[in-house]
Amino acid sequence: MSTDSKKSTDSKKSTDSKKSTDSKKSTASARPGYGRLLRTRGAWTFLLPGFAARQPFAMLTISIVLLVQHTTGSYGAAGAAAAVTGVSMALFAPYSGRLADRHGQRAVLIPGVLLHALSGLTLTALALTDAPLWALFAAAVPTGASVPQVGPMVRARWGVKLKDSPLMTTAAAFESVTDELTFVVGPLLATALCTAVDPAAGLVTEASLTLIGGLLFAAQKSTQPSVGGGSGHARVEHASALRIPGVRVLIVTFLGIGSVFGGMQVSLAAFTESIGEPGLNGVLYGVFAAGNMLSGVVCGAIAWKVAPQRRLVVGYTALALTASGLWAAHSVPVLAGLGLLVGMCIAPALITGYTLVEGLVPAGARTEAFTWLTGAVALGQAAAVTVAGQLEDRFWDGAGFLVPMGGTVLALTTLLALRSRLAGRAQGRTVARGVGHRVPVAVD
Repeated sequence: MSTDSKKSTDSKKSTDSKKSTDSKKSTASARPGYGRLLRTRGAWTFLLPGFAARQPFAMLTISIVLLVQHTTGSYGAAGAAAAVTGVSMALFAPYSGRLADRHGQRAVLIPGVLLHALSGLTLTALALTDAPLWALFAAAVPTGASVPQVGPMVRARWGVKLKDSPLMTTAAAFESVTDELTFVVGPLLATALCTAVDPAAGLVTEASLTLIGGLLFAAQKSTQPSVGGGSGHARVEHASALRIPGVRVLIVTFLGIGSVFGGMQVSLAAFTESIGEPGLNGVLYGVFAAGNMLSGVVCGAIAWKVAPQRRLVVGYTALALTASGLWAAHSVPVLAGLGLLVGMCIAPALITGYTLVEGLVPAGARTEAFTWLTGAVALGQAAAVTVAGQLEDRFWDGAGFLVPMGGTVLALTTLLALRSRLAGRAQGRTVARGVGHRVPVAVD
């Protein structure tokens, strides 16, 4: 082989090697991940105020439970008051989401946070003055109905920013982690305020933080989705997200997740009081939420090749199995360990559920769809705190842990029977993502 030919061959190999290296670097830089997600232009303008605005939500139920139990001496009454709040939120949240889709998030947020702060303070005053239970229920209705749906609103803003990007799954994981971080901090803060400062301090702080955080988030007008789904040339039909079969299946699965949250809150409070260590309530619930948060971080960092429908079934099966062992725990270390495992199983189910919404629901109805799921968690939580409170009052300490087992097993049965509804079908061109049950719209 001539010298020139050899030089040419070596030069070609060097060029090919360089191209291959550059290609690998380009692939690595394009791979979905938290770093790339957080570099999305304009993301921080709604992430920071969004975190501040949703933080108080994790304080609400436990603050009501601790305050009402202190003033009435009954976990049943405390659970019922918290349940009324949760049911009210579950019923009104989807309408709040639909109004946000139609009229803009700011138009819904500002009056909502003002009403919530006023209602929460009224509920606090009634509890402290030994008002009858029906009066507490009356104040709990507007308190729950006005809970600002900041989490779904943040998710809707991600949808506008990312559209068909593979970062959507990462964004769903990031939001789940953010939610769970609030559920690590919120119960700890609420428990500390209610036990070390005053039984009313948790609810008063929740109302104040909701008002301040909600107004800060509402001020971020530049990143809120456009009315009607964000397409300047598309006419989007305002059909309810509830009409989509897959959304209804997800609502049932999220009801089961809510039963875990509610059952854990009441049962952990009763368990720690029965052993004379009420301050451990926030710690144990924080361990449970920390497991949720950690698994959420891992779930979002994985480039999944398994279909989300299958991931949801596998993850939910694990959740039902771990939740079924809670009632048998009779010591703090065992309960903490089981709580950690249960928490680790929740995040993958939540993340996958929210990811499926992106493929099932058109852009103009996503805030409503997200609020249906959030409302389902709240409704499941409300039912769980009611039933768990009655079980704790009437039976043995820890009987309330039967609620997470029952809720997740029933939801898993429904999911297995109707999982085919979660598979979206392409239905022509749409403004939103091209997979799932869509309302066809004209595209210029």
